[in-house]
Amino acid sequence: MLSINMSDVMNVITSIKSFLIAIGIIIAVAVIIMIAVMKVKKPLKKLIRGTALVAMLTGIVICVNMICTGPMSTMLDLVSGSGTIAKETSDASTKLAQQIAEEGIVLIENQANTLPIASGSKLNVFGWASINPILGGAGSGALNNAYATIDILQSLKHAGIETNSELTKFYTDYKADRPEVGMWAQDWTLPEPNVSLYTDSLISNAKSFSDTALIVISRSGGEGADLPNDMVGMVNGTYQDGTTYTAGVYDDTLNQGNDWDAGDHYLQLTNREEEMISLVCQNFDKVVLVYNGANAFEMGFIKDHPQIKSVLWAAGMGHVGMEALGEILTGAVNPSGKLIDTYVYDMEKTPWWNNFGDFNYTNMDEFAYISTSFMTGAESRADVSFINYVEGIYVGYKFYETAALEGLIDYDSIVQYPFGHGLSYTNFEQTMGEITSSNGKISFDVTVTNMGAKAGKEVVQVYFNPPYTNGGIEKASANLIAFEKTDILEPGASQTFTISFDEELMASYDDKNAKAYVLESGDYIISINKDSHNIIDSKTYSVGSTITYNGSNKRSSDLVTATNTFDYANGGLTYLSRADGFANYAEATKAPTSYEMSADAKSTFYNISNYLTPEATAADEDPNAAAVTTGAATNLKLKDLRGLSKDDPKWDELLNSMTLDDMNALISLGGYQTNSVDSIGKVRTNDCDGPASINNNFTGVGSLGFPVGVTIAATFNKDLAYSFGDYIGKMANEMDVSGWYAPAMNIHRTAFAGRNFEYYSEDSLLSGFIAMKAAQGSWDNGVYAYIKHFAMNDQEGNRCDMLCTWSNEQAIREIYLRPFELCVKNVDLTAVMSSFNYIGNRWAGGSASLLKTVLRNEWGFNGFVLTDYFGVYGYMSSDQAIRNGTDCMLVNYPTATNNVQFRDTNGAQQAMRDATKNILYTVVNSRAYAPENLSGGMASWKVLMIVCDVIFCALMICLMAIFIKNFNKNKKLEENN
Repeated sequence: MLSINMSDVMNVITSIKSFLIAIGIIIAVAVIIMIAVMKVKKPLKKLIRGTALVAMLTGIVICVNMICTGPMSTMLDLVSGSGTIAKETSDASTKLAQQIAEEGIVLIENQANTLPIASGSKLNVFGWASINPILGGAGSGALNNAYATIDILQSLKHAGIETNSELTKFYTDYKADRPEVGMWAQDWTLPEPNVSLYTDSLISNAKSFSDTALIVISRSGGEGADLPNDMVGMVNGTYQDGTTYTAGVYDDTLNQGNDWDAGDHYLQLTNREEEMISLVCQNFDKVVLVYNGANAFEMGFIKDHPQIKSVLWAAGMGHVGMEALGEILTGAVNPSGKLIDTYVYDMEKTPWWNNFGDFNYTNMDEFAYISTSFMTGAESRADVSFINYVEGIYVGYKFYETAALEGLIDYDSIVQYPFGHGLSYTNFEQTMGEITSSNGKISFDVTVTNMGAKAGKEVVQVYFNPPYTNGGIEKASANLIAFEKTDILEPGASQTFTISFDEELMASYDDKNAKAYVLESGDYIISINKDSHNIIDSKTYSVGSTITYNGSNKRSSDLVTATNTFDYANGGLTYLSRADGFANYAEATKAPTSYEMSADAKSTFYNISNYLTPEATAADEDPNAAAVTTGAATNLKLKDLRGLSKDDPKWDELLNSMTLDDMNALISLGGYQTNSVDSIGKVRTNDCDGPASINNNFTGVGSLGFPVGVTIAATFNKDLAYSFGDYIGKMANEMDVSGWYAPAMNIHRTAFAGRNFEYYSEDSLLSGFIAMKAAQGSWDNGVYAYIKHFAMNDQEGNRCDMLCTWSNEQAIREIYLRPFELCVKNVDLTAVMSSFNYIGNRWAGGSASLLKTVLRNEWGFNGFVLTDYFGVYGYMSSDQAIRNGTDCMLVNYPTATNNVQFRDTNGAQQAMRDATKNILYTVVNSRAYAPENLSGGMASWKVLMIVCDVIFCALMICLMAIFIKNFNKNKKLEENN
């Protein structure tokens, strides 16, 4: 999401301009009055002038009051204060952040036990990124500046490793800092020195300093742009806020070499990096590589350089997490992280390669939207765009494992490191007990024993391989279904887990025939694995007869039976199928050939250009909706409903007392807050950005930045994920914050998505469990998590250009919705942030299929749904939102369409009432209405304004009294003369 869209700030600026115009008019009138009385007798002239002055000052103050209590009131609320984080809480979160980093750094290679190295060793650290590592990501997930950071060289020093200061100076002299970018802009520049700049003496001195080298390669990512997949073809450009990005070439004055060759992309080495690595490997036999980036990277070069003995993955470590790198290098900490994505040798051979990027429709010009940049005044046009998820359910390892089994690919030549891969400095043995089944639950024990000589932690990974019929329901041959993380096991120690999961979780969604979840008969191979590819042990679980979860036979976790809901989003595409060994691979995965939306889809496509009509809004309303009561008398206040069930009759009594304007105030202004409603005693609450911290963008108060999402997921530690959410909740409580814009759990469909750093994984179950635990932790402190972005916001490119995301129902449910489903069904209460994109031809925030049928009716969601940033990017309106399941608009000042406009029908008013209830139910049960936090007092700025108004009034009364007294005195003097 975006923090503030500058085009919308124009509304506030316009209000301020109106205020200045009003003041100008008041002053002009006062001046005219003063001129007009020039010929009036002196005593009266003074009185009139004095009165005009008082009137002018009073008018100015009235205007100030009007703008403060009007357009600027919400902004003043947001900046008027929040609590601060206690030192003991901050210190505890620092320790937790370092623990997450210790378990989230992954040891990928370690030949000849090159690592660990002894504390006290010397180390040559190569690579410009060594002095400027990536610690977070850009955008709303960026680190704040309130805390000091620990970088790579500091981490090594703290671990007792002496680094080559001459090398460090060489990189610092070349370029001391990363290129400066705006909050939303990305800069793909990689300032790696040309190899010709490494002098013979520099290399000779390095060899004398130490026989071991460490190379750092980093890649950045962030909100608002995806990573470039064609560096040479990339051109300089401008983002919507007026900031720019560059083509990724850093030219120094000494050697202006080419960084990239034709066809190169950002997730492979630049020419300069290749040359630097070759230089290092020519001079050192022991080389350690650290990849510092959140996105899966092409690492085939490692095989070309046998000197690279050890490889570590250390993504964004937040403010202090990089401390763990030195601890792992020296063995003070035994690495236990696992990869959360599959690493392939060649990205261009992935099934998504041809269907990721910038695709615009050629027949949707009438829906285009022109916006004006507040920063530059430049106009930009947003056209309707699209993306085709042609790979269906075969995302990440699910494709590679299945394609290898079917003979489509040679696994070892395609996959370098499997999902779930990660090494340790010790060896573990895992044994699998016999499977038992009772009441639909499958259970078995797994015992993990440390067989090595060093204490450490290990991950139990459980997968299942379902029976597959050629041409039948699509099924991957490997599917993560459970995972656990051991405690620290001393050499020889063991720990036993009882793995248990519902049989129905192995059901596949059949979107073609049964149009329901189906658990087919046959043998299910349940295995414990080292990773997605390497099986340790397996058992067979047999299902005697097919179970179809349709009709009245719903899955136990659903409120109603799931059935096809997203047929409209299929798009008529050819989807990748396992049939006949993926016989349709070439056809299904080719680039789009049609750039026109079908006539049927176009006929029901809506944005603000065609939705805000009585006909369109009426089509989304319940024609049988009953009349809504408003403004009824009651003594109830919102606080009286805390803890009551959502169907308690008191809710109707409270809602009946509210006016439509009350409801609209709550619905329309939900940016970083839920709005106050005086009539029911609803206090204003604060919501803040995440996802790796909690930051109040208005007051500047923020928490420590934890390691980024991929690092948390790489721990495979549900307890750590819970602790992360728990401390976010504790810090939010101390900051007087009730809502957290996180966790983010979209899928790593591709390696190039700009926000992969804050999303968890290519796997939906891992993403879901990590997010679920984080959301549980925050809610246990009364802080509701806005689980986001719901749904299918899996790329940044064109995200504000009405991006139509086409996919089949099976993939939507099994891959993209599953993380959210796990959260909703296992956390007492959350909020939801919807997404910018369209699902098929329907905006996600205006999709009743998504927000009503699935989220509320099937899953039983009781919280409220917030839009992503309501920047009016050409499609969003509160009318469409509330009629289709969204409750609140993420904006904090008036825009063209955040107020509900068509509200005269029963259906519209019922939609407003439902939205209001959803917001109120969530807030009243949060920390905001805990007795120790509830404060009905007036905002501090309002108190200050009233005090100032009283003082001003007293001064004006005194001033008028003086003018009148002087008038009477002068009048008498004049009469006496």
